[in-house]
Amino acid sequence: MSTRLRVDVWSDIVCPWCYIGKRRLEAAIGRFEHAADVEVHWHSFQLDPDHPRDRREPVLDTLARKTGSPPDQVRAMTRQVTELAAAEGLAYALDRAVSVNTLDAHRLAHLAAEHGLGGRMHERLLGAHLGEGEVLDDPDTLVRLGAEVGVPEEEARRMLAGDAYAAEVAADIREARRLGVRGVPFFVLDHAYGVSGAQSADTFLRALRTAHDAAGAAGR
Repeated sequence: MSTRLRVDVWSDIVCPWCYIGKRRLEAAIGRFEHAADVEVHWHSFQLDPDHPRDRREPVLDTLARKTGSPPDQVRAMTRQVTELAAAEGLAYALDRAVSVNTLDAHRLAHLAAEHGLGGRMHERLLGAHLGEGEVLDDPDTLVRLGAEVGVPEEEARRMLAGDAYAAEVAADIREARRLGVRGVPFFVLDHAYGVSGAQSADTFLRALRTAHDAAGAAGR
């Protein structure tokens, strides 16, 4: 009898480290002896929930404003994370990225999850923001991105016109706070083992093996 291993991931779809962490987790699962038993579940987190719903701002400007750093230093920071992303096969274009409130994008991810497309939707949103300069609070853009992974367009448009799944996003964030999560990505394996940050694939692999062995010893 196989031992199912659940991995819960809290992530914001505008977080460059979250995409890197996603790729490293995937690499670890690919090397894991029991990869077929792993179930990954994505959860919402907003790094800047107070970002005004009507403000669109270049990410580089947002970083300069929030950190108080000069433009040259901000560009150096983004170059570093871009290089780390490239090592994981990801092409970032942070000079094109636009800061927005991510609530609607997370609501779309919850709708996609209802169709069994949560992981694919999260992947598409990360790539759209970090690599393509897509504006992820624009309803037409979100409907199009949803359709690309299989979310029905009219269903997505109706959802975005109301407040559906806002409560689910808030519940994810409350659960993260209950767990003591202060930043993302954050990973919880088998409801018991926490991994914070975009750790190496080797670290994730060790965590997967530890969680799987513990679950097996417990008879699950």
